Amino acid sequence: MSQPASIIEPQISRLDVDQAQQTICNDCTPISGHQQITIREALHRILAEPIHSPINVPAHTNSAVDGYAVQHADLASDTPLTVVGTAWAGQPYDGQLQSGGAVRIMTGAVLPDGTDSVIMQEEVERRGDRITVHGSHKPAENVRQAGEDLSAGGIALAKGKRLQPADMGLLASLGINEIRVFRRLRVAFFSTGDELRSLGQPLARGEIYDSNRYTLLGMLKALDMQVIDLGVVKDNSQSLRQAFEDASREADAIITTGGVSVGEADYIREIMQELGNINFWQIAMKPGRPLAYGHIQDTPLFGLPGNPVAVMITFHQFVKPALLRLAGMDTASTPRRFRVKSQSDFRKKPGRTEYQRAILHTEENGEQTVRSFGRQGSGILRSMSEADCLVVLPKDNDGIKAGDYVEVEPFEGMLS
Repeated sequence: MSQPASIIEPQISRLDVDQAQQTICNDCTPISGHQQITIREALHRILAEPIHSPINVPAHTNSAVDGYAVQHADLASDTPLTVVGTAWAGQPYDGQLQSGGAVRIMTGAVLPDGTDSVIMQEEVERRGDRITVHGSHKPAENVRQAGEDLSAGGIALAKGKRLQPADMGLLASLGINEIRVFRRLRVAFFSTGDELRSLGQPLARGEIYDSNRYTLLGMLKALDMQVIDLGVVKDNSQSLRQAFEDASREADAIITTGGVSVGEADYIREIMQELGNINFWQIAMKPGRPLAYGHIQDTPLFGLPGNPVAVMITFHQFVKPALLRLAGMDTASTPRRFRVKSQSDFRKKPGRTEYQRAILHTEENGEQTVRSFGRQGSGILRSMSEADCLVVLPKDNDGIKAGDYVEVEPFEGMLS
């Protein structure tokens, strides 16, 4: 195997996590390709233009409850009101209500002309066609005004919104069947390492199966990306250079795992400098210190570490937000965090941000707490399967004692 030529190390010390995140965010420009799709295909797609409501929502002033539509002024006296008809959802009461009358009304039914309030049926005593209203009531009680959710012409969904099931329902409620979205982002990825074998191949002494490609495949599919799996690429400059050139022609972004540390067989940084550039290649974090970011030609490249846990954590912290931004998402995709009390000690040295696997627990009093998963080695992939959150220990922190409060990032939704 030929040895890599000497390279000029970037004059950048290990970046803090937030500096690296900001550097990547500032560098990512959304793709320009669009396509027209139906809302049946819309889940997790990203809007290429804002959606303006063609109608008022609600379209008509209507009842929020089952009850009786009345004139609020008639409630000033205790005189019973006469029920003159019924308004159903989809079958309005067509008459004009006169003073002293009431209309039985169902949830969602159009408010009859001449009425301005709805009294819940639980607050009404009815005998025959006469009702007595109990308690005090405000004008417009239990009434949903036309357009109070959305007015015709108003923005229903903003450009850059990544669509969720509720958004699909909202589009349907507006009568919109087709929308314009960004095309799917094309992401090429491969693993490097002479020790790696694909599934189905026998293992010789010192060889391991390539798990990182399947982890990446799952995380990319969860983001609805168009994946280009380039397999396992041998640890030599010729093979890697060819893989990078192929990936840069086909993809909008490239992800590699392994080959970005300072070992003699780590060619990726050399080829990045030859075919593009390196923005940075080390971060003050654990796990995931040897992370490279730069370009092959004009295509963003994320060179992730080889250890399986480091792959998942660096993908979550850096790659996922960048890919969503490249794909057209307008708002920042930041990890969800909250503070809970720790049941465990967490050991740490100052100088780098650490992400330690942990397990959340709800106590009998309803308080949520967290405990360490235990072993924190970056090669223990099982920990990412059995733990359910990360405890985030800031750069200057020197450890946590049981009883202290810590920030956690739950796995739920983290990698999708």
